[in-house]
Amino acid sequence: MPAPAPELWNCIPEEILIQIFYYLSLRDRYTVFQVCRQWAAAVSSSSVWYFTEISCDSEDEEGMLQSLLQFLSQIKHLKIVFDQSKEVNRKNVTRILDVLAKQNHKLQQLCIVCCGENPYFYSGQDILQSIQNICDTKNQIDLQHIDFRQMPFTLNDELVELLATTNPNLHSLFINNRTLVCNVAPDTIRKVLRACPKLSALGVYYVSLSDDVFEELLKPERAAFTHLDIFCERLDKYIPVISEELWAAVSQKHPQLCVDLEFDHTIPACKIARILKLNIPVSTLQLNTYNYMVNQIRFVAQNYNSTLKKLMLQTTSSEDLNSSLVDLARQCRSLLEIHCYCVVSQEVVEAFLMHCPSLKQYTLKITKERHPWKPVSVQ
Repeated sequence: MPAPAPELWNCIPEEILIQIFYYLSLRDRYTVFQVCRQWAAAVSSSSVWYFTEISCDSEDEEGMLQSLLQFLSQIKHLKIVFDQSKEVNRKNVTRILDVLAKQNHKLQQLCIVCCGENPYFYSGQDILQSIQNICDTKNQIDLQHIDFRQMPFTLNDELVELLATTNPNLHSLFINNRTLVCNVAPDTIRKVLRACPKLSALGVYYVSLSDDVFEELLKPERAAFTHLDIFCERLDKYIPVISEELWAAVSQKHPQLCVDLEFDHTIPACKIARILKLNIPVSTLQLNTYNYMVNQIRFVAQNYNSTLKKLMLQTTSSEDLNSSLVDLARQCRSLLEIHCYCVVSQEVVEAFLMHCPSLKQYTLKITKERHPWKPVSVQ
């Protein structure tokens, strides 16, 4: 049992300690718990654990995690960050998720972030099984927000449908996790929208969208839909694109809708031109294609100037590119960020600083530099 606190620390009200401990990392909370009885009682408050980020990236954390498992039942918003290259970290994550499945009936938000190299032949089946255990109806967990965008394990129809049907109060679901293969069919996304009437934010692969999915968004009883995050990759060249008419109808039905589009380097340039439609309310656009993008940039400047907030480009330098970027700066006056990962002219830099009064950050280099290129913040 921790020793009695020195008299000086006894003067600090417990509610003040709770407010302080709320902002501590998991490791620091573990240290605080061992200081004295008063601090142990304060750090054990449910208010401290409302939002918790657990980092599993080293072997010496195993004892700390074991001691803190008792507090998992108090967490409402949980973010797990772990180095997937180490087996001990993967085991710790499955243990945490399994304890959550048995103990935590308050969990509302789950975010899993993987870092480090993915080991050969490892597909994350142990972690995916633990996620499935959380969805067991006997556990009575009612998740409202799920974010798997940085968990690079292939999700399938069965798991995604299970996430939706066992958590009907979902407000956001992000499953566009950039794996090599997308195994989530459009019919599953349609079922997700039917099972979760409050869903207002969705992150998916473009291949998981279809006319039927958009028709589901157009139903009169559908609540306001505000965010669609789409990842486009090589498989998209084999599927039909969403029509201009459907995009227009969805934008009219959901006037607050913001669309984030990311194009992977594997998608053919000709397909990009087909996917980009006039009536998409694009807020963030990432063209990570390394192709000649001048025509696409001119299209964006002409058609997304009232909605575009952030643009990222991986392309090749040219005078035509400089000209198209200057034109984009003049038309997209609400732009907050511009990041172009090739050399541009000084005129391009000056154009964005002059014509985009809300600009907060930019990556625009006029000479070649060693990577990674760091963005510049606008004061």
